[in-house]
Amino acid sequence: MPQSGAQMCSQDVSERMLGTFRSTENVFSVEERSDIGGGGFVALLHEIGRKTCRKRDKQGGNRLGLFTRKKKDNAPENRPVPRHIAVIMDGNGRWAKKRGLPRKAGHKVGAETFRTIATYCKDIGVQYFTVYAFSTENWKRPQDEVDALMNLFRSYLKEAAETMFERGVAVRVLGDLTVLPEDIRAQIAEVDAIADRLGPDAATASLCINYGGRDEIKNAVRAIAEQVKAGELAPEDITEDTISAHLYTAHMPDPDLIIRPSGEIRTSNFLLWQSAYSEYYFTDVLWPDFKTTDLDAAIDNFNNRNRRFGGV
Repeated sequence: MPQSGAQMCSQDVSERMLGTFRSTENVFSVEERSDIGGGGFVALLHEIGRKTCRKRDKQGGNRLGLFTRKKKDNAPENRPVPRHIAVIMDGNGRWAKKRGLPRKAGHKVGAETFRTIATYCKDIGVQYFTVYAFSTENWKRPQDEVDALMNLFRSYLKEAAETMFERGVAVRVLGDLTVLPEDIRAQIAEVDAIADRLGPDAATASLCINYGGRDEIKNAVRAIAEQVKAGELAPEDITEDTISAHLYTAHMPDPDLIIRPSGEIRTSNFLLWQSAYSEYYFTDVLWPDFKTTDLDAAIDNFNNRNRRFGGV
């Protein structure tokens, strides 16, 4: 029976991805592919392939970039959107466990979700999109999972360096970068240089890597203390703006809306200073299953709130 265009696309993408995974151990080792089982592994690739093909169908093109040009997915017309949306990308591990897959499989599919949502945010006019990708506490996870996440970051940054100037999107990495592998730090420096060339008015996507809200505030306080010690700043001159200027997010406004998928209801040490007046939106949807319609629901909920900022 002849295959549909969608079936052919999914098969083509899955076969190419399978070949990629066979030739590299960036995400799955040979042993892990054996543990998953051939059927489960191919099913996972077909699921990623279907997501990719849906993007291609909507975009009318063949290139899947970090931020791709695409039509708006029936986004409501003339709807106000938050200037800055932040997301705690949660639920990747549980998504994989439900399917009998290793946790890193969830991270891989979650990466595809990030591409989808980041692109959609840009298209509907969200200027700043920030995601919690790897916390200062995530180093406690199994080493193979940490290694897989680092390899995903390498892929993101390589792709960003190749496409962000063309797409007009500034990619930033926030966090304590001093402990990251040297090659990743070099990639971040390259991406930062391109982002600087794009200027402050460009749409910005920020990945928080080795990030912790308390750690960020601690580092800011230390930097301010050094200025006081050197006689460059008087203690009585320290203001909230002084502290904000020493945070990783000094170049962007505080988030208007923070979304946490997966059913957990806590902040998890994310943007503690910046979220003082942010609106939170919680959903039971696991991050790999999070769709543009879920983002629309969060934005609609946000638009129905009355933000008083301590006033009446």
